[in-house]
Amino acid sequence: MPVVPPARVGEERLPDGRLLGWAEWGREDGTPVLLCPGAATSRHLGLDAAAVDDLGIRLISLDRPGLGASTPVPRRTFADFAADVRTFAHRRELGRPAMVAHSQGAPFALACAAAGAVGALAVVSGADEVADPRFADVLPPRLRHLVDLAVHEPHRAEEVFAAFTAQAMWEMVLDGSPACDVAVYREESFTAAYLRALREGFAQGAGGYARDTVLAMGRWGIDLASITVPVDVWYGAEDLGHSPDQGAWLTSRIPSAVRHLVPGTGGAVLWTHGHRIVRVLLEHGEQP
Repeated sequence: MPVVPPARVGEERLPDGRLLGWAEWGREDGTPVLLCPGAATSRHLGLDAAAVDDLGIRLISLDRPGLGASTPVPRRTFADFAADVRTFAHRRELGRPAMVAHSQGAPFALACAAAGAVGALAVVSGADEVADPRFADVLPPRLRHLVDLAVHEPHRAEEVFAAFTAQAMWEMVLDGSPACDVAVYREESFTAAYLRALREGFAQGAGGYARDTVLAMGRWGIDLASITVPVDVWYGAEDLGHSPDQGAWLTSRIPSAVRHLVPGTGGAVLWTHGHRIVRVLLEHGEQP
């Protein structure tokens, strides 16, 4: 399950002059698959190298604004990111590519699906819409407080999240993960890639992560019922942190979405079962 450095990296200049950082793995003529990374990580953390090679894909990871090489955008929205993805795909002649979203990248990717910017989506260990009232009684008190802050006082919430560092994120991930995931994260190549992605994610400060987190923890305002592209929702059975019900309600809100619960893994399912996840995603593109 080794992860390797990207084969190609660069920045795309958008029409308004901003830069959008990207990294690629796999064949340049492979089937394009966009990657929407998890919390605070940059373009430098990819998937299992064998999955990329075996499936013949061109994996392209994108830095959200303020993370990695992408220009910060204060007060940006989910819709803004979807517009950036659409522009990037057009400029790179990718058509309407499939997308994989991990963890906090989930609502950003769902916004892309709702806007029709991607042709199929795999939501993996997705951060759920925890601000919805149905989850109020099941969230731990500390998380409930942060969610309320994100909803009612987003500027104060951003100040709280802006105090995070790359090292604090790494420690939080390890401390909050089951043993099966920690074993994955401690693998040498994964640790190196993850720490690099975190350091680059905070290279411009914590503002990008803070804005991402306020958006993800607040009310999304995404019309999930309008999504018409195929969506697969994946959770490891040991993952108790990304969604209070492991995506059951999230999946029910998306027409034709399919939920997959994978035993023996947790939030690391993207790397323990990446081959299967991407294979299912590609099968959608083969349908008439």
